[in-house]
Amino acid sequence: MRRKGWLSLFLLGGTLYVLLEKLWRGYSHWSMFLLGGCCFHLMGAVDTRCRRKRLWQRCLLCALLITAAEFLCGCVVNLHLKLKVWDYRRFRTNLLGQVCLPYTLLWGALSAVGMPLYRALQTAATHVRKRAGVALR
Repeated sequence: MRRKGWLSLFLLGGTLYVLLEKLWRGYSHWSMFLLGGCCFHLMGAVDTRCRRKRLWQRCLLCALLITAAEFLCGCVVNLHLKLKVWDYRRFRTNLLGQVCLPYTLLWGALSAVGMPLYRALQTAATHVRKRAGVALR
């Protein structure tokens, strides 16, 4: 994928992540924009590389990868930098207050929408680039 296409999808993923978080919690943080862009690309990578797998398997893999990304981000942003962006200690199934099972399951469900969205946007961007290339010649 070209850099512009990659960057556009990253920016869109970050924006969608922040919007979802604002709808869900009422606020967000700049670090969630960066994490959202990365997670959107993770969804796209899973969808592309695991196309032969069933949808539930791809959703499960997305849920696990996004949870791992959130854990790493949480360890840096919340535990190391002490920015207190989120704290899941109120959930019984949490890991250091950074991730929890309910949100892992939610990410699995959201990836069922995110993967086809990523694919559609990537396809649209490819068609636009091809048409622009023809027009420029």
